Amino acid sequence: MARKSKIPTDMSALFNSTSGTLAQIAVKTNFLTVLADIVRHICPDLPADVWKIANFRSNAIVIEVSSAVWSQRLQFERMNICRELAKETKNEFNQIEIKITPFRTKIPEKTVLPNAISTTISASTAERLLEVAQTAPESLRKKLEKLAAHAGKNSE
Repeated sequence: MARKSKIPTDMSALFNSTSGTLAQIAVKTNFLTVLADIVRHICPDLPADVWKIANFRSNAIVIEVSSAVWSQRLQFERMNICRELAKETKNEFNQIEIKITPFRTKIPEKTVLPNAISTTISASTAERLLEVAQTAPESLRKKLEKLAAHAGKNSE
């Protein structure tokens, strides 16, 4: 079995590489940044929280918008965006798909059950727990007393 070398390898070569997964991620990130800049430049009235770049396939980039109104706004500028995108990416990307995802930004609401069980302990329940604790083994007694002490905290 060969010994491992104790000489550290220089990992900066990974970042400067033109092939491999990390290099592909860097190229894709640059394309997405270029598209985002193009959309911001052509549609300055488009709020940042209503659209996002979702994905890209072969020669098309997918943009998700939160409503049909903003989708229509991008449709009006589709040709200008495609032209700029093709110019910036050397015609590698020249199409745009606009998808509407209306619930992308909606935060789910907490539902309240109508017959929810109360988590507070009443004073009478605490008294009964203390009565049971008197005849219980040591470990159970401590737990019951601790549980009964919650009744005092909830009433304050």
